[in-house]
Amino acid sequence: MKFLIGDIGNTSTKICVLNNRFKILRSYNFETNKMYRGNFLNTIAKKKINKDLNLIFLFSSVVPNVFRNIKKKLKRTKYKILELKNLNLNKIIKINIKNKQQLGSDRVANAIGAKKFHNCLVIDFGTATTFDVIKNGVYEGGVIAPGVKLSIENLSKATALLPTVDLNSNQKNYGKNTKEALNAGFVWGYEGLVNNIINKIISKNKIKYKIILTGGYANFFKKLIKKNTIVDQDITVKGLSNVYKELL
Repeated sequence: MKFLIGDIGNTSTKICVLNNRFKILRSYNFETNKMYRGNFLNTIAKKKINKDLNLIFLFSSVVPNVFRNIKKKLKRTKYKILELKNLNLNKIIKINIKNKQQLGSDRVANAIGAKKFHNCLVIDFGTATTFDVIKNGVYEGGVIAPGVKLSIENLSKATALLPTVDLNSNQKNYGKNTKEALNAGFVWGYEGLVNNIINKIISKNKIKYKIILTGGYANFFKKLIKKNTIVDQDITVKGLSNVYKELL
């Protein structure tokens, strides 16, 4: 038996097929704006691994319209799609916030994927840069900051003369031209932002957290973060896998 899970993000969507031990057998990445076509099943079929695929798919989604569209398309098939937050997650993790519906499914999945560390901080460099705190195995909340790539693109769109830049982490001095100045602003700015938020979270709780980085700029900022960190690009998938294994 194989199992299908997916994470629908604002920019990209990751679909994974798991084996019968709930380990990743194959991963696929799609642009989210193309997921409206709902043709990911065709891609999987072409790889000839749709045989013995369980009829229930589990997704986390922060783009409701895309999820609804995929669900609608799957009505014509034998498959059924479920969204993470529609399940009774209390059996897996306690969520200690005021309104659980305001918490993104991807952040819930990240927390579940990292829960085994008991005290951990998950930093996801996605469309937004999110910080999620798991203390004593309980999800306690987090911080949302602007995403790196989105900030670069928005600054370029909002100005007539400032270009987009490909960040270089070896910024040793302030800029001598526009691109160097932009690079210094984004690299030093986000380096300060990330380290400051980490320090604020640690100082509030006086706990030594396992710090897990994921998302597009995880490896880039790993060398700029002053605390010990690990990079895990599958933390969301691991959370979804745990939910599938425990609840479905």
